[in-house]
Amino acid sequence: MIGRIVEVADDRRHLFLSRGFLVVQDTEGERKELGQVPLDDISAVIANAHGLSYTNNLLVALAERCAPFVLCAANHNAVGMVLPIEGNYQQAKRYDAQIAANQPLIKRLWAEIVKSKLQQQAAALEAAGSPFVPLQALVRKVRSGDPDNFEAQGARRYWGLLFGDSFRRDQQGGGINGMLNYGYTVLRATTARSIVAAGLHPTIGLHHSNEGNAMRLVDDLMEPFRPVIDLKVWQLQKQGESEITPETKRALVRTLYDDMQSSAGATPVMVCTQKLATSLAQVFMGEKDKLDLPLPGLPISLAASLQEE
Repeated sequence: MIGRIVEVADDRRHLFLSRGFLVVQDTEGERKELGQVPLDDISAVIANAHGLSYTNNLLVALAERCAPFVLCAANHNAVGMVLPIEGNYQQAKRYDAQIAANQPLIKRLWAEIVKSKLQQQAAALEAAGSPFVPLQALVRKVRSGDPDNFEAQGARRYWGLLFGDSFRRDQQGGGINGMLNYGYTVLRATTARSIVAAGLHPTIGLHHSNEGNAMRLVDDLMEPFRPVIDLKVWQLQKQGESEITPETKRALVRTLYDDMQSSAGATPVMVCTQKLATSLAQVFMGEKDKLDLPLPGLPISLAASLQEE
């Protein structure tokens, strides 16, 4: 399902549930209603402003529909997320299979994800007119579990090739980093929803192991899709955008609705995250051998827009 990602970015807003709709209301003056969205159309809600309030009934209704409610800090990073405790009719069975997965299987799955990420990074660099062979060359070197940490080696080369040698990835930074933060927050919410809907637990990861991270599996599965956000930020920068604005936010969100190439043909990025999470559950259950990862290459309309430029 392709749902709407709703962001509340203006201060002093009140969110509540009314007859199956999320309603946004001003909290000042005449407390006017500013808009409403059908709950069944919502994929995620991102709370990215000061002075927001929301009712418990709304959070419950969103959780019942497996739509995460994301809390953002001033740097546009997600610092909290309200997720349902039930998302799939086979959830308990899939949790058991997820917990029981052996290390050889987990290492093989992580290697598949690392290879896919490196391929997508190479595609992003090629589209940006930057050297991409160094990233492509790493793909065939990745072994089970990525013991040589080619994922990190690739990242060190990738950022400099895409944004220049002076660029440093900083989660607390503004400018390009702020746009990356926002794009990743939207992608993280989408991936979290896909994981819960697939009946998996977002904390039980394949590789990410930070004890304070409740979204370790989310951070694992979103890796192959990060370059889609990276390239969009690169394009926005080339168009003269340097900070988070309503326009750049909309551009980053729209990227998740663009089609990527998959084994089933052209498939929206958001649906690709769902297919990946579902395939992981099927692998854990012994119903499938490999992950359903996107094929190497860019989202179709993003690639077309770069060619036009």
